[in-house]
Amino acid sequence: MHNEIMRLFAPHRNSENASSMERYMKNQFPFLGIKTPKRRELVKQFFKESEILTKEFQPDLIRRLWALQEREYQYTALDYLNAFMKKLDAEHMPFLEELIRAKPWWDTVDSIAPNPLAAIAASYPEVREQTIDGWAKGDHLWLRRSAILFQLKYKEKTDDALLYHYISYNQGDKEFFIQKAIGWALREYSKTNKESVKQFIESSDLSRLSVREGSKYI
Repeated sequence: MHNEIMRLFAPHRNSENASSMERYMKNQFPFLGIKTPKRRELVKQFFKESEILTKEFQPDLIRRLWALQEREYQYTALDYLNAFMKKLDAEHMPFLEELIRAKPWWDTVDSIAPNPLAAIAASYPEVREQTIDGWAKGDHLWLRRSAILFQLKYKEKTDDALLYHYISYNQGDKEFFIQKAIGWALREYSKTNKESVKQFIESSDLSRLSVREGSKYI
């Protein structure tokens, strides 16, 4: 299946686009140069022609796409993963961790955390204590960011005690992607519970970046 995607993408390579996309992503990964609207159009075509979304979930397809160099293949893997996120269960947590650890950067992590990870944690809340807790307090940057962000779309279903616990544990970290994640999580939750976030920010020793980001709607 991944070969079909490669054949579909090949005629749309664009070196000029690729160069600008690589610069935007701090030259972390090579790109084919297929911009998002066109890539989504091609992926939609692949889904329709292959009928793959009507078949059983295939983690190995995601692994094969993840192993390819150009970043558009990882984005395609995420499109496929997110199409199945409501059918995932707690047994898929190691697989999500595998993806977060492999070729990690904000673009892939910020799709996994508030989508498939969020879906599993909502349906199987035991994974929070069993797995996500360890991520939040571990030494892997992108797993910690995932733990902070997985409730991003929960709104009134947010476990604010858990969110604040993870933020408090990580608030002293000077890593930009952690400070930014803290601010983003607080900003989103403030849309649902402004007073709670305001009180938390005022009582915490957050970085200026986290406070600035988290206070935007307060």
